[in-house]
Amino acid sequence: MTLKTYLFFMTTSTILCWICFVCTILRINPETTNFIGIILFYLSLSLSLIGTAAIIGFIVRFIFLKHELAFYSVKEAFRQSFLFTALIVTSLILLSNNLFDWINLTLLVITLSVLEFLMLGYDDRKQAM
Repeated sequence: MTLKTYLFFMTTSTILCWICFVCTILRINPETTNFIGIILFYLSLSLSLIGTAAIIGFIVRFIFLKHELAFYSVKEAFRQSFLFTALIVTSLILLSNNLFDWINLTLLVITLSVLEFLMLGYDDRKQAM
């Protein structure tokens, strides 16, 4: 897949995910919905944030870090967009359950940071082989 094709499909799917998220916001009442409505809300938000963060992360890497290959920039941007989305969505879930405080947020950031460092170490070992 070429870079132009990837960007086209990623942008198109991200726009569709944002449209689904807006429809979810407009159609589902959070006070009267069941578990499926809550899942649809978080799923559409997650997919929208992953796509948006991946595109923005790739563009920033591609403009400022021109010494890297585009494949590595796409891979890093996509991985970090998952972690960013996990931070946002988990924070919203904690907030909706009245569990959002500085201790839980600190544990979440530490967990995601350790996960990022483990993935970076795994990538370094894999490339060294």
